[in-house]
Amino acid sequence: MTEPAPIVFVVDDDPSVRKALARLLKSALLPVEVFASAQELLERPLPDAPACLILDVRMPGLNGLDLQSALAERNSSLPIIFVSGRGNIATAVRAMKGGAVDFLTKPVKDTDLLRAVRAALVRAAEQHEIAVISGRLSRLTPREREVMKHVIAGKLNKQIAFDLGTGEQNIKIHRGRVMHKMGIESVADLVRIAEKLGIERNRD
Repeated sequence: MTEPAPIVFVVDDDPSVRKALARLLKSALLPVEVFASAQELLERPLPDAPACLILDVRMPGLNGLDLQSALAERNSSLPIIFVSGRGNIATAVRAMKGGAVDFLTKPVKDTDLLRAVRAALVRAAEQHEIAVISGRLSRLTPREREVMKHVIAGKLNKQIAFDLGTGEQNIKIHRGRVMHKMGIESVADLVRIAEKLGIERNRD
């Protein structure tokens, strides 16, 4: 399954910080979009691609924690890296409890920020893949799901046909539809996807 290119969002009310972060991320060959306020980001539809957010804590209007809460209310799983001009422990604890990937204190070392961004994008890619394959799984009929559970258990078509009380040709058709709808070509890929989704194999 090919992942679309990731993107890094930056929200900071300081133009010089936005410019510096954009330059750093572009030097690491990462697409970046910058925003001067939390409201600007909220008005931007989030892309159907892995993404993360570098977020300033203290800003006029909605602050970083407010934006984190607003995204949570929208059921957004966008990984967030907070940056703060002050090492406020209470703020950091609240941010991390809210699901932040990291909490860094300004001035942030380039290496520390890029490390945090890469970790956030790994998480984002995993979340995006799960969302995509969950959507594909929802397109399977109940019978196709049954067949899928037998296939990932390593059973042959004739064994599945016997277990489900149907003909082997019907199983071949259902199996082909499962592979097509899930967007994969091999049983190994189907097993990997099932493991990611927590689907148990039917071993009866």
